[in-house]
Amino acid sequence: MSLLLPSIVPIVFLILAGMVITGAIKIVPQGYEYTVERFGRYTRTLKPGMTLLTPFVESIGRKVNMMEQVLDVPQQEVITKDNVTVQVDAIVFIQVIDAANAVYRVANLTNAISQLSMTNLRTVVGSMNLDDVLSQRESINTRLLTAIDAATEPWGVKATRIEIKDLSPPPDISNAMARQMKAERERRALIIEADGDKQAAITRAEGAKQAAVLQAEGRKEAASRDAEARERLAQAEANATASVSNAIANGDVNAINYFIAQKYVEAFGKLAESPNQKTVIVPAEMSALVGSLAGVGALVRTALNEQAPTPPAAPPRPPRATGVVVPPTTT
Repeated sequence: MSLLLPSIVPIVFLILAGMVITGAIKIVPQGYEYTVERFGRYTRTLKPGMTLLTPFVESIGRKVNMMEQVLDVPQQEVITKDNVTVQVDAIVFIQVIDAANAVYRVANLTNAISQLSMTNLRTVVGSMNLDDVLSQRESINTRLLTAIDAATEPWGVKATRIEIKDLSPPPDISNAMARQMKAERERRALIIEADGDKQAAITRAEGAKQAAVLQAEGRKEAASRDAEARERLAQAEANATASVSNAIANGDVNAINYFIAQKYVEAFGKLAESPNQKTVIVPAEMSALVGSLAGVGALVRTALNEQAPTPPAAPPRPPRATGVVVPPTTT
């Protein structure tokens, strides 16, 4: 026994030294913070990395997760402002900012935040109608986030986000909402079809109006062009008549003959204008008309001869030589 004692003492000493060193050296992983207690009293918080503690005096109190965490809010029934029971559940995103407050100000942090979220969820949803609850989820999330963040600030916790995960009305309310939505869709479809018919009728009326205006403008332009053409034709006829009159006054009988013959030919040419007419009837008095034209020309010539002055008599022409020589007479 005396021989084993000298060999056991160093071993015990080494074991105690290892325990002291192990208890004195603490390594904090990234994303966590450790609280340090001295004889059960909080003294400081250890950040990620290696730290030395006073053996047998200081010890690790709580290990706090400093990363963002997700808490599930249990499903619950909530009565809305219009007395409709809906089932609501949510999720809350939190992050510990102060490790000491998170572990020493509240006994069970996750349970406290879950219960706080449930009560605020009932308060917010219960103050709204069913239609607002179903259509304003973003507003509900904002109001819940503001309330929970303000309540958890003394605990050293930051509520980063809260989302409504599921919101289910009763089956009879869901069926009524489905029928209402169907009726609303059908009403909108009828309104859209009526608006389409209205717009189509307006468009057709506008098109007819523009077509009528364009047709009226076309008729107006055509009438103006026709009037201008008739005016020019009349002016041309007047100029032609004036030219013929001047020619007659100057003694040109052929001018009036040409004028009358041209009118006659034009009238005669109209007899064969019909595309279906195969027979042309020639007036029997054509020769008489030609004779009348000649007579008119003779009358005009006579009138012009009477009006013209008589030219002086020409001097007597000398006798032409016949080739017979008449000897002169002598007395």
